Amino acid sequence: MNKLDNLQDVKNMTPFYRLQSILSDLIATTPPGEKLPSEPDLAKKLNASRATLREAMRSFEGQGLIRRRQGIGTFVVNHSRILDTGLEVLESIETMANKIQLDVALDDLSYQELEADSEMAEKFKVPEGSKLIQISRIIMTDSRPVAYLIDILPEDVLSAEEVKDGFTGSVLDLLLKRGVPKLTESIAEIKAVSAAPDIAKALQIQRNDVLQLFVASLYNIEGRMIDYSSSYFIPGVFRFHVVRKVGSNK
Repeated sequence: MNKLDNLQDVKNMTPFYRLQSILSDLIATTPPGEKLPSEPDLAKKLNASRATLREAMRSFEGQGLIRRRQGIGTFVVNHSRILDTGLEVLESIETMANKIQLDVALDDLSYQELEADSEMAEKFKVPEGSKLIQISRIIMTDSRPVAYLIDILPEDVLSAEEVKDGFTGSVLDLLLKRGVPKLTESIAEIKAVSAAPDIAKALQIQRNDVLQLFVASLYNIEGRMIDYSSSYFIPGVFRFHVVRKVGSNK
């Protein structure tokens, strides 16, 4: 019997929530790694438009329950443990993962030299044309990508040799272990963004899928920005929270 014919009765729900309930049962009864029926087949079987189906599927993708691969299909994923952390202290993905004994791995490491354009020159307070390096990589867990990280640094802060020799994926951990320069703070902007084609390809997701983006500036004790990073996280794998004190109304 087809799995779609063996789902719970949801006649009393609104059409959209009924669709989500059916999809939830389908995902729950599909073994991790197995491919779901194609979008056209699902839409036809469930009597839903492809636009409505796609919207319903996004919520499960955001929970990390499914992964859509451009031109290949939608797969149920292993239920990895969630990396749940506060934002009060800056920590690398590796440090967060170690706390819950979750294995993470580095993939597709790329290193390239850049010349500072006007925007980067202003951020780093260096002349235009100054040499910068860009380090991009994918972080994997359970054999699937969960984050795409890009760091840009002045050439005098980090050398190519340091990145190639035993680099595990965290620029922060490398600098902390080295002890120079002394780091003080990181200022980050956090927002939801649609995955651009190159980011979507790296993370094996669909273009325009929603990602969590942290754009951060890391400073040393002299107040110099020594790292400008963009970190793209797949929702459902990472959960960030902030502890806030109650302010006075006086």
